[in-house]
Amino acid sequence: MATSNNANIGFEKQIWDAACVLWGHIPAAEYRKVIVGLIFLRYISGAFEKRYQELVAEGDGFENDRDAYAEDNIFFVPENARWSKISAAAHTPEIGTVIDEAMRAIEAENSTLKNVLPKNYASPDLDKRVLGEVVDLFTNNINMDDTDESKDLLGRTYEFCIAHFAEYEGVKGGEFYTPSSIVKTIVSILKPFSNCRVYDPCCGSGGMFVQSAKFIQSHSDKRGEISVYGQESNADTWKMAKMNMAIRGIDANFGQYHADTFFDDLHPTLKADFIMANPPFNLSNWGADKLRDDVRWKFGTPPSGNANYAWIQHMIHHLAPNGKIGLVLANGALSTQSSGEGEIRKNIIENDLVEGIVALPTQLFYSVTIPVTLWFITKNKKQKGKTLFIDARKMGYMVDRKHRDFTDEDIQKLAETFEAFQNGNLEEVKGFSAIATIQDIEKQDYILTPGRYVGIEEQEEDSEPFEEKMTRLTSELYEMFDKSHELEAEIRRKLGAIGYGNE
Repeated sequence: MATSNNANIGFEKQIWDAACVLWGHIPAAEYRKVIVGLIFLRYISGAFEKRYQELVAEGDGFENDRDAYAEDNIFFVPENARWSKISAAAHTPEIGTVIDEAMRAIEAENSTLKNVLPKNYASPDLDKRVLGEVVDLFTNNINMDDTDESKDLLGRTYEFCIAHFAEYEGVKGGEFYTPSSIVKTIVSILKPFSNCRVYDPCCGSGGMFVQSAKFIQSHSDKRGEISVYGQESNADTWKMAKMNMAIRGIDANFGQYHADTFFDDLHPTLKADFIMANPPFNLSNWGADKLRDDVRWKFGTPPSGNANYAWIQHMIHHLAPNGKIGLVLANGALSTQSSGEGEIRKNIIENDLVEGIVALPTQLFYSVTIPVTLWFITKNKKQKGKTLFIDARKMGYMVDRKHRDFTDEDIQKLAETFEAFQNGNLEEVKGFSAIATIQDIEKQDYILTPGRYVGIEEQEEDSEPFEEKMTRLTSELYEMFDKSHELEAEIRRKLGAIGYGNE
């Protein structure tokens, strides 16, 4: 069923309002799982029911054949886990137990979901009346069948919840959510294509994969033509990523369990066409001393106090011969000379791997305020020996007092600037974009801060004659002096009236 954006936004808000109600009844760490788990359960049940009815109509007796669902990438939902049973129990004291049993039954039928689904609905901390109201929202507000419109609606609702939980949970939320405008920017610049391999070694809830699949679909009208590989060290976030992919109909390989990427690389032989990541910023004590001679450290051993250059080298190690990387890093990685990091950066630059650097504005993230940069690292660059620098710090708009976002036009401008550079016809814009050779970067001590290359934007020519301007500014200055003296006299008078300032 097609649904308008307004209906979508209304539904998202209702889900969020339900989450706000839940906050008063369960620990903060649990409410995200409650909402996201129900989104997931509602979707896979709807997708199953649609396919079930199609098989019944075909009359071949395959409606209970697991393979008939698996071939369409649909999870088999046993009878006691279908939404009709859950919705019927919405206003009974047993609703929590019914949902938990449904989750267990689905895991038992689908090995890829083993130990993934939340099973905390029977908890005495969760108000069953509120839970029943949330179930009603999912039952009555929208038809969640297995159509592209429903996938987009449910996926957007899922993304909406993750973004808001990230905002309200602070740093912990930021661990698994990269703002969608940053993800869209990376994807729009990299331009993943059909039948490509996309990898994220610290994938969070999987936002990079969702946007990649959307990009490919918008350019080829085909959904799901993408091979996804990810890894995540946080158990709850790993589960959330698996649910997110299932909702979006994306077949993803996240390994059999959550794991530390540096110590337990779950995709050791992977060579990816595109790697997109937002690794933890400036991660310290990441275990460097136990990985001294690792094969991944081709450009130098990263220091134990900061994992930035470990992440970069891990990604380069997993890159296909014509592969591309887009990642987010704290600005310190652009210029640091600490503990050999400057030498590693020099080696990467001299190997002609850095295709572009984009300085981002502050306040794009929900949980961190430090300035960050997008790095684009490419094997077999089109423009040999050249790097594009962009200063995008003035782009975007303030959504509210705390958060900034990019418009679609901002993202398009960045993507088009990259494309023009790659095609060899970019006109540099002072203060915004510049092209530098490896020799230019060497003269800057291999520091990659965009401001060093793009310079300061040119000011509009001032047509006011100098003498007239000087007269005007002097007059304005004297007016300010006069007002200052008046204010000073007024302050002294009032202080005198209350006994201050009289010796």
